[in-house]
Amino acid sequence: MSAICLQDVTKAWGEARAVDRVSFETAAGQFAVLLGPSGCGKSTTLRLIAGLEQVSSGRVLIGGQDVTALPPAARRISMVFQSYALFPHLSVAENILFGLKVRGVPPAEQARRLQRVAGLLGLDKLLARKPSQISGGQQQRVALGRAIIAEAAVCLMDEPLSNLDAQLRHDMRREIRSLQQALGITMVYVTHDQTEAMSMADQVVLMQDGRIVQNASPAELYARPASVFAARFIGTPPMNVVSLPALTGAGLLLGVRPEHVRLGAGATDPGVAVRIESVEYLGADSLVACRAGTELLTARLPGQVALERGAEARLAWDPDAIHLFDAASGLRVERSAAAAPLAA
Repeated sequence: MSAICLQDVTKAWGEARAVDRVSFETAAGQFAVLLGPSGCGKSTTLRLIAGLEQVSSGRVLIGGQDVTALPPAARRISMVFQSYALFPHLSVAENILFGLKVRGVPPAEQARRLQRVAGLLGLDKLLARKPSQISGGQQQRVALGRAIIAEAAVCLMDEPLSNLDAQLRHDMRREIRSLQQALGITMVYVTHDQTEAMSMADQVVLMQDGRIVQNASPAELYARPASVFAARFIGTPPMNVVSLPALTGAGLLLGVRPEHVRLGAGATDPGVAVRIESVEYLGADSLVACRAGTELLTARLPGQVALERGAEARLAWDPDAIHLFDAASGLRVERSAAAAPLAA
C-alpha cells in the first residue's frame, strides 16, 4: 500500500491550472522530493496533499484512505513550513508541545514524547529558551520537533531550509535525512534546489508548468533524463545540450554533462574544435566555457587549467556519455532509435 497516492489531481483558478493532472505514488518510509523551478506547482501539490487547498478534480489518498474531502486535521499528517511559524512568546518546549496540548494528549505522554524529540534533535538544553534566544538552525530544529512529536506517519515539508545559509543547509539536509530514516516516516519535501533533491531523496518528482516531467530516483534522473528540461535542471553545472548535426544527424540535439567532457591534447586530436571563452578556477576543478561555432559548451576539468581566452582547443567525450533529444519536442531519444552519433 502506498503511503501517499495522487490520482489525476488538478488545481485550477479559473482558466489557469497550477497543478495539471498530477499522478504519483510514494511508498511508506520513503523520502520523496517535489522538485522544480518557482511557479511549477510543487508547493501547491504539497498543499493539496495536506488539505490546505481543495483539489479541482482527482483524488488524494493517504495510507490507502481517500482524504480528498477531509480537512487537514483528519489526514494524520504533520507539516513543516518555509517560515518556522514559531510562537515568539512561548518557550522551545511549549512550541514543540503546542499541537499535543491542543489535542488534549495527557501530560505524562507529552513529557515522554518531548524528551525523545529533544534528544533526537539536540534541543535538550534549549527547552526553556524563547525562539529569539536561539539561532536560525536551532529554530528549524524546533519546527521539526513540533512536526515529529505528533508521531504522524507522513510528514510534509515546504522548502524548510530556504532561510538558512549554505553551511547550515548542508548540515540540516543531513540531519533531516537521518531523522527520516531513523523514524521510518514517509516524507514529502518541496524544494527548488536540485542539490537538496539529489542528496536526500529516494524518489524525485520533477515538475514543470504544473505537470510531472519525470518521476524517478536521483540516479535515474542524472543518468537518463527524460527531456532537455530534466537534463539541464539536474546537474551542476547544467548538461550541455547543443545542435551538432555532424555528430548526431538532423533533428537531434546532443547532450553531454560537463564532467564527462575532456580536453584534447593537441590540435590533431579527435573531438570538437572550440575556442575558449572563459575559465573559472574552483579549486578542485575548473569550469571551461568554450564556443563551437554558435554553440556554447562547458567542460568541468580537474585542477587548474592553463588556457587563455581566445585559445583554440578540442573537446572530446566517450560514446556512453552522450544523450540524445528530439530537437522539436525536447524529449529523450534512445540510442537504439537513432543513428548512433560519433563520440567526439
